[in-house]
Amino acid sequence: MPFPAPLTGVIPPVCTPLTPDREVDVPSLLRLVDHLLDGGVDALFVLGSSAETAHLTDRQRAVVVESVVAHVAGQVPLLAGAIDMTTPRVLDHVAYVTRAGADAVVVTAPFYTRTHPAEIARHYRLVAHRSPVPVVAYDIPVSVHVKLGPELVLELAADGTLAGLKDSSGDLAGLRAVVAGVRTRPALTEFSALTGSELVVDSALALGADGAVPGLANVDPAGYVRLDRLCRAGDWDAARAEQERLCALYGMVGVGDPARMGASSSALGAFKAALHLRGVIACPATAEPQVPLTQEEREGVGKHLAAAGLL
Repeated sequence: MPFPAPLTGVIPPVCTPLTPDREVDVPSLLRLVDHLLDGGVDALFVLGSSAETAHLTDRQRAVVVESVVAHVAGQVPLLAGAIDMTTPRVLDHVAYVTRAGADAVVVTAPFYTRTHPAEIARHYRLVAHRSPVPVVAYDIPVSVHVKLGPELVLELAADGTLAGLKDSSGDLAGLRAVVAGVRTRPALTEFSALTGSELVVDSALALGADGAVPGLANVDPAGYVRLDRLCRAGDWDAARAEQERLCALYGMVGVGDPARMGASSSALGAFKAALHLRGVIACPATAEPQVPLTQEEREGVGKHLAAAGLL
């Protein structure tokens, strides 16, 4: 499906189900895609952070994008992450995922080496020049250790380099600055400003964001679609209540013991445990070297699901 301008609504960053021996579980992946589509989502984003892309081999990334493209068959737009350390490696991913059928690519700033804003701008311009589909910037400073400033994003939007922004920085004021800048530039009406937060979707939409890319939407896609539609209808009281229910559900990401695992192990382990408990995926395994949840921690996830009305 052609990339809409702007892209709006709920775009889950699709998790990557794995088998016990840590290969891509394609049947579970396709059940998850159907679960998301049945929930009414507006687009899908594969090979993002919630997909554990940093842990997947190139072969596994290919399995994911090929399987999902074939299964979705144009029902909704499909965004694919082209996430890697340097411009040449990103361009390799762009070439592959677009040949496979992705409708847009999602790209972070370069990482590992320290970069200057001029180098980041050059990176995006080189990628956009070679990409046959729109490029969406992915602002995730916790992972790449640099923040995409609003001025840089608007500059790259104005010259046609960027078609959108997925803001996972947690900086709502920065997202507001991008949205306000787009609003004052008539030429940017097709730019998509998306929040990557699970917790402030109502706030982001209220300030003018176009949509949301929440990892928790893997678990409760219908809840985030409901929240999005309530916001668009201007029913802010009902939207706030739904957002607060989802915030409580998001508490599952803290079930892992911080004395023995990182936040990513806890959060992604919780999402996968929830999908397993809901009967969507066959196995809750996360990619190595992430630490798996214990049985007690998985039971804690189940309590969050029950409290949210999902079990």
